Amino acid sequence: MFAFLRRPRRALAAFCVIAFAGPAYAQSAAQAPQAAPAAASLPTAQAILDRNVEAVGGKKALLALKSVHTVGAMTIPANGMTGTIEVFAARPNKMLAKTTIAGIGEISEGFDGTHSWSISPMTGPMLATGEELAQKAFDADFDGPLNVAAKYASVKTLEKTTFDGRPCYKLSLTRKDGGEDIEFYDVATGLKAGSIVSRKSPMGTVTATSTISEYKKFGDLMQPSVLKQSTTGVEIVTTFSTVEYDNVAPATFDPPAAIKALIK
Repeated sequence: MFAFLRRPRRALAAFCVIAFAGPAYAQSAAQAPQAAPAAASLPTAQAILDRNVEAVGGKKALLALKSVHTVGAMTIPANGMTGTIEVFAARPNKMLAKTTIAGIGEISEGFDGTHSWSISPMTGPMLATGEELAQKAFDADFDGPLNVAAKYASVKTLEKTTFDGRPCYKLSLTRKDGGEDIEFYDVATGLKAGSIVSRKSPMGTVTATSTISEYKKFGDLMQPSVLKQSTTGVEIVTTFSTVEYDNVAPATFDPPAAIKALIK
């Protein structure tokens, strides 16, 4: 039983690590990006990012938010495993993701603004340190989509390509630590279509290719309701049913007792 679940467990742990980088998301889940003929001129990366902000509802609506609570259901199609997920995020940089999988239990990961931690049946309680901690703080930035110029050393448009079966602009975002995030934005709608990111985790460096789709209006903002992510060769599909704003209690992000015992 445990040998059978090993790869899905690795993927689930990685999901908590990087699925919501930049609140906020499979080669096997989508068509591999395919280059299209180069256009005579491409929009700047900043213009593409600004268009995405307007497409989801605008800067004013985003800045008005204090917190977000998202609820969804997860499946791993390869073996039929199912579960639920809750994600909490709050200004300026707090995050908590809780995933419950039948037969495995709860996997949780949080960042309280200072400490990054995770708890799972496979690893027990763990604190992130060093580069991993720095990346968690980077990804927990509530206003990440609005702070790209400050967060990244450089941002550029690479090409117009095909991603997840649709024309997209491919952007390269170089982090100040030297790493690179790749993001895709739908040419027709301006909405973010997916990403390829690598992050440090207890398993080492993990790379995930994600697609986000089926945007729906929740409150004043457009949010993707489907996330497909491929990590360590396993596809995870998450469908979000509920997005609520400004109702997350500050205590939600307090580290649990098992984590407090590790904090020195």
